[in-house]
Amino acid sequence: MQWTLVIPLKPLTRAKSRLSDTAADGLRPGLALAFAQDTVAAALACPAVKDVAVVTDDALAGRELGSLGARIVADEPSGGLNTALAYAAAVVRASRPDSAVAALNADLPALRPLELARVLDAAAEFPRAFLPDAAAIGTTLLAAREDQELLPAFGTDSRARHRASGAVELVLDAVDSVRQDVDTGDDLRAALALGVGPRTAAQAARLLIPGQ
Repeated sequence: MQWTLVIPLKPLTRAKSRLSDTAADGLRPGLALAFAQDTVAAALACPAVKDVAVVTDDALAGRELGSLGARIVADEPSGGLNTALAYAAAVVRASRPDSAVAALNADLPALRPLELARVLDAAAEFPRAFLPDAAAIGTTLLAAREDQELLPAFGTDSRARHRASGAVELVLDAVDSVRQDVDTGDDLRAALALGVGPRTAAQAARLLIPGQ
């Protein structure tokens, strides 16, 4: 099964506020963009991925991610994360009604294409499925087969919310790069330990992170 990934990205000036203990205000937008660039590049290199749609209203992010090969979808509803994801999924399916769609976080800078393929192959066994994040509280990927609505419920305690919505929780080993999103300085250190993409590595080199 070939998947279309929908990746949401908020305006870079408002992104990654919880990294304030690690990255100064002037560095966080560039870091957030680097996360998204490495995520999109790895996703496009995944053999299970047909294409990637990024939903964002940030002009710079749209240009940079579009240059990597992503389709850019404007966040026309401007109603928050879940509304943006549902809208982008509908835009994708307007032209390809038979698309299997998965929402993927934009902050997975250590993402490895073959690990993502393993997750998507497992998700293909169920109508809807999700992968919890490394903290086992949130969600990094939510997948819906071609005949299912995505029904995103990201946000606080999204692992529990997606499970309550009927999505199957994927229990997989050796997919750490798909689970390691980055919200805090500790998350960034964990991603760096896994091995991040080149853009994140370049941005992180500007930060004084012990052990980097």
